[in-house]
Order: sequence, then C-alpha cells, then structure tokens
Amino acid sequence: MAHQKAQGRLVSWDFGDFAVAAAQNGRLMAMAFGDGSIRLFDSETPDAAPTVVSAHKGACLALAADIEKGGFLSGGDDGKFLKIAAVGTVETLWEGKGKWVEHVTAHDGAGVRVFSVGKVATILNKKGEMRELTHASTVGGLAINLKGKRLAVSHYNGVSLWWLASAAAASVLEWRGSHLQPLWSADGDYLITAMQESALHGWRLSDGEHMRMTGYPSKVRNIAFTRRGHHLATTGSDSVICWPFSGSGPMGKAPVEFGTVGEGIFVSYVAANPKLDIVAAGYEDGSVLVGQPGSANTIGIIDASGSPISCMAWNPDGDRLLIGNEAGAVHFADFRG
Repeated sequence: MAHQKAQGRLVSWDFGDFAVAAAQNGRLMAMAFGDGSIRLFDSETPDAAPTVVSAHKGACLALAADIEKGGFLSGGDDGKFLKIAAVGTVETLWEGKGKWVEHVTAHDGAGVRVFSVGKVATILNKKGEMRELTHASTVGGLAINLKGKRLAVSHYNGVSLWWLASAAAASVLEWRGSHLQPLWSADGDYLITAMQESALHGWRLSDGEHMRMTGYPSKVRNIAFTRRGHHLATTGSDSVICWPFSGSGPMGKAPVEFGTVGEGIFVSYVAANPKLDIVAAGYEDGSVLVGQPGSANTIGIIDASGSPISCMAWNPDGDRLLIGNEAGAVHFADFRG
C-alpha cells in the first residue's frame, strides 16, 4: 500500500495518563482521561492550551456530546454522571455511591441524556425526569438512532430496543453471547454490535435477518459507519476491515480493507469522517493514517510512538482530528492547510 504524508499542521501535548474517550460538540472537542480529568479543546484555535476540568475522583469511563451546545457528558468510577458546560463548569446530574457509570449518550433533538450503571440504563429528559430501564445482565453499550426515537441497549444474549417517548416494554434482538458497542446505521434499519468474542453481529430490522461477521484475529474494540453508510469500518485486524452495507447488506459479500502499517500491528481505533467517505485509523504502535475502504492509498498523520491509539474524534467539518493514546499523548491534526 502507498502511504503519503498529510498536508497540514499537527499540535501535540503529553498529559501522562490514559486517554479514555474523545468527543466533539460543535466548535469544542473534549478528551477524557484515566485520572478523571477532561480537557476541552477549541477546534478553531488548535495551538491554544486546552481547558482542564477536574471532573471525577477516579477514572473517567465514558464521554459523549451533551444536548446543550458545546457541552459534554461523562461517567466515572466515582459513581457520578456529570454535565460539563462549554465554559468548563461541572454539574452532577446523578450520583450513586459505590457505583460505576460506564456508558453515557445523548440526543439533542430528542432532548434526552442516557447513562448506565450495572444492569440499569436511565433516561433523563430536559425536565429532570428519570426513567429506569432494567435488564437481565450488565449493560454493554448504549446508542440512540439518528432520528432520536429509539434507544439500543446491548447486554448478554442480545440488544433491547426501547422507545424514548413511550413507556412500552422493550423489544429484544436475540443472539447468544456478550454484546458491546451497539451502533445504528444512518437509515436506522441496521443495528450492529461488537461481540466479546472476535466477531460482530447485526440485525436488519426491516425483516429481522441476522448478520454474522467473523474471521478477526483479535477482539473488535471499535466500529464506525462511513459518512453515507456504505461501509462499516472495524478494528480487530492489522488492516481496517470494511463490510459493505449498500444494497442488501454484508451477508454473502466479502469485506474490503485498507491501511496496513506492519505485520501483526493491529488497528486499535477507527473514526469515520463526517463529510467525506474516509476513515481515520489508529494502530497499536501509536501511528495514525487516513484512508478509504478498498483503496491502496493512505495518508499518514502520526508516526509510531509505541503507545496504542485509544480514542479519536473529528470536528463537524471533517477537517480537524483529535487523537489520544494510552500513554496520555494528545495530537490535534489540522487539515485546513
């Protein structure tokens, strides 16, 4: 494969702690760390030092964009579900002593925030009203569909689908095994999960067809649909495995791939660009490149550092990329020239 070097600017910091998650909310971008801190980056001024927020007394476990402009939500092993405003102030939305808030998400159109603790996912609306959704096993992930109508909660042996605006019982998509990281397709007809084993599972909701995606040499830790939803980019191999989702979906079709940096160096994170049909791929050796499903040409962003890439997020315009690794190094790639 041909690797070119990216044109643009790269700003780097070293914060010395595990970069857990990255998210964007308009102009602001955020990164959460294992020491409980959250740093807010202004994507318009990438050279400026980030605002440091002391959020959790312990590790931050989850981060997501809030329903309020420029704000973020976080969960930690201190049992707190927090709202971080654009100015860096912190508000505790919920707290449970001795609990872990492991997953958070939100939908601005629906005006809801969701977090999970153990077997319970809780929906919090703008009025401050809470609705608890209890499952038979620990929640493995949360995802709200693009229209803001349904919440997917993954767990052992499947996924529960809840209507956000209704008190009706969940419908359950069943498949044996532990399901993590639920992900909706843009049209809402496909729901995919990464399994605890080295595989993906999916459902086509229009007819209930199962989709089994296997053959990975390691666990799939991260998945992302490309901008138009034509491909599902995945980790779990030494190249970015991309399953085709145009037409009738991936069953009976071979995946395409891109981006090998070295034999046995696996992809650790993928982030799909919101404006172009390209994907940023981070690797276990700390390198990052950008490529397109099925293309032999890639653009190198960061050289290997020895520390795996643990999180990435694009800004809404798709021309700036925030990158973090397990050693606490943070890079801001600006492609505006």
